[in-house]
Amino acid sequence: MHRRAFLTFSAAALAAPAFGADPSPAAGPVPVADHHQHLFSPAMARLLDTGAGGPPAIAAKDVIALLDAAGIRRAVLLSVAYVWGSPSRRIDDEQAKVRAENDFNGAQAAMYPDRLLAFCSVNPLKDYALEELERCAALPGLKHGLKLHFGNSDVQLELPEHAARLRDVFAAANAKKMAIAVHMRASVSKHRPYGAAQARVFLEQLLPAAPDVTVQVAHLAGTGPGYDDAPSDEALGVLAAAVDAHDRRTKRLWFDVATMANPEITPAQQAKLAQRIRQIGTDRILFGSDAAAGKNLRPRESWAAFRQLPLTDAEFAKIAGNLAPYMR
Repeated sequence: MHRRAFLTFSAAALAAPAFGADPSPAAGPVPVADHHQHLFSPAMARLLDTGAGGPPAIAAKDVIALLDAAGIRRAVLLSVAYVWGSPSRRIDDEQAKVRAENDFNGAQAAMYPDRLLAFCSVNPLKDYALEELERCAALPGLKHGLKLHFGNSDVQLELPEHAARLRDVFAAANAKKMAIAVHMRASVSKHRPYGAAQARVFLEQLLPAAPDVTVQVAHLAGTGPGYDDAPSDEALGVLAAAVDAHDRRTKRLWFDVATMANPEITPAQQAKLAQRIRQIGTDRILFGSDAAAGKNLRPRESWAAFRQLPLTDAEFAKIAGNLAPYMR
């Protein structure tokens, strides 16, 4: 989820359009999959409700309804179990709650096996991280992939001990043939360093540890909503240049566009975002929309906002038709 996630949610439901987006379906092709969705178990919804109004519990049936409204067939459910392990929280029975949240996602996805795929998640810096990865890898409903959130977990790639730990996690996921979805953006609330230096660590140290599996960089290496975070564009520039140069370490690297385009994005930001997409290549870009909570755009509105970028019809069609290797 993006930098404003888990902070202020309306108790209002899942279906209401956000940011004043036009709810009418966009003309032309629609995505074959939403590669960035989240569920909230009832326990997670309670955890995130600070009294100011938290997100509703979100189940698989809710996501299916949103996909149907958008004409989208499939989605990836990226578990938010890492939230239980956030260093800003003190949770009793933390590991058990991480397991339960992951299991909730797996069980929910199993209700729609032809439409939903679940990834497990964990704070990679926790002592139990590799144990939870191994456990998930052995479960049919969770073996497909691992979601990591560097911001929420306060991963700082410029710290050698954090980089070493992440190499171990990437290598373990690779050994279990688990795809990896990564929210790379370092913590905004803690003002952690982020930019080219962290992207180079990701490129030079982490990707080589997982050479055989898909690695999906969430939010185009940023957070959203919108494309106004200069450090994120700096980080993305490093990765985009490596892809453009056919760096072998990026052979299985993909990017999702969740929350990057919204009705508030400026023409200059639209142009920059389109330029980065073309630098990477539309064959590496995956549609995603993020959790259906708060002001996040729902899948239909998110695709409509994305269609406002200065890309060609052929480029939109290519992105709409992209399906991550782990879903094939």
